[in-house]
Amino acid sequence: MLKIDPDRLLNDLRHLRTFGATGPGVVRLSLSSVDMDARRWLAGRMNDAGLTAAIDGVGTVFGRSRNAGPALLIGSHTDTQPTGGWLDGALGVIYGLEIARALAECEETRSFAVDVASWFDEEGTFSGFLGSRSFVGDDVDEAIRGARNREGLSLADALAQAGLAGKPRVRLDATRHKAYMEPHIEQGGRLEAHGKSIGVVTTIVGIRELRLRFTGQRNHAGTTPMSIRRDAGAALVAFIARMDDAFRPLADADTVWTVGRIELDPGSFSVVPGAADLYLQFRDASAQRLRAMETALASLIRDFNDEGKVGVAMVDSEPPEEPVVMDAGLQAHLAQAAEAFAPGQWERMPSGASHDAQLLAHHMPACMLFVPSIGGVSHDFIEDTAEAHIVKGCEVAARAAAEILRTLNA
Repeated sequence: MLKIDPDRLLNDLRHLRTFGATGPGVVRLSLSSVDMDARRWLAGRMNDAGLTAAIDGVGTVFGRSRNAGPALLIGSHTDTQPTGGWLDGALGVIYGLEIARALAECEETRSFAVDVASWFDEEGTFSGFLGSRSFVGDDVDEAIRGARNREGLSLADALAQAGLAGKPRVRLDATRHKAYMEPHIEQGGRLEAHGKSIGVVTTIVGIRELRLRFTGQRNHAGTTPMSIRRDAGAALVAFIARMDDAFRPLADADTVWTVGRIELDPGSFSVVPGAADLYLQFRDASAQRLRAMETALASLIRDFNDEGKVGVAMVDSEPPEEPVVMDAGLQAHLAQAAEAFAPGQWERMPSGASHDAQLLAHHMPACMLFVPSIGGVSHDFIEDTAEAHIVKGCEVAARAAAEILRTLNA
C-alpha cells in the first residue's frame, strides 16, 4: 500500500529551513551562498531517493527518475522573499521528493516515474520564474545578460560565481513529461476561514499592473487658495475612491485590486503636488472580468479628464498576465484523493498568487493543491502551516500522483 513517511517529510522540511534561518522565517535569496548550499543539499537528497539529480545552468535543481516515462513532474521553488517564510515553495519541492520515495517503496507503484524540480528564482531576485521559463524553452539568454539583483550583481556574474555558467540547462521532454503537479501553501486565509484542510486549484488568476500619472500645477502650499489649486495628490486620492466604486459592481468574492504605491512630486509639506503617480494592480480568475475592469478604468480616466483641473493618463503598464485554468482531469484526481483523506474538508478555489504552474500549464496538463496558511500569512517570517495539514496535504498529493500515473500508464 502506498504510504508516505510523515517523519521523513517533516524532517526534510525542517532541515531545508536551516539554510538561511532567520528567527521563525528564512532568508534564502537566489544564488546567495546559503541558497547554493540548500540546492546542493537538495540534490543530494534527491540522489539518496534514487533520482538522478543535478543543478542546471540556470540554478534549477532537477531530479529525474530512473524509470522510463510517462513521468509526472512535481515541483515548486526553494528561493525566498527577502523576508521569507519556511514553506513558500519549499513545501511543494519536499512533497515531490517524499512522493518519489513513497512510490518507489510501494510494490504497486515502484515502476512509475516521478521527476522533481526546484525551479530557479521564482521569487524574482534576478528575473522571476527564470528556471521554469528556461525549462519550457523560453529564450532566457537576454534575461541572464541583463538581470541584476538589488545590490547590482548581474545574473551572469552570479551564475559564474556559483559555478553554473555554461552548464547544461534542463529542458522539458514532451515524450516523457505528461503532467505537472505543484503543491503549495495557500498564502491566504480562505481555507482556514472555511475550516478546510485542502484546496484544489481551479485557476491561477490573471494580473494587470499599471501606472497612472496625475498632472496638475506645483505651487506654494501657504499662498495658493483651495479654490484655484490644481493639486495632483488630492486628485489621485479622489480618483481611488471613484475607482473603488467603479470596480465593486464588477467584482466577485475573489476579485482584488491594490494601490501598491503612491508618489507625489515634490513630496514636501509646503508644496502643492504638481504631479502624482499611482501604481495599480488588479487580479481575477476571469479574463472577461479583467477586460471589464480595464474598460471601467479607461472610462473613469476619460470622465476625470473631462471634469477636473488635473489631468490623468496611463503612462506605463506591464505585459498582461492572463488567467490560466488548471487541467480538469488532474483536478478530478486531486479531488478524489482529497475526499479519500479529508472527506468534506476540501474545496475548489482559485489561486490569487502566481506560480510556476502557470508557465508549465501552457506545455502540459498542470494542477495545484493548497494547504492552509495559519492566519493567511505568507511572504513573512511568521508564515506557517500546522504539521497535521502538511502531512494531510502530502497524503492527498501522493494518492493523486499515483492515480495520475496509473492513468498515464494505462
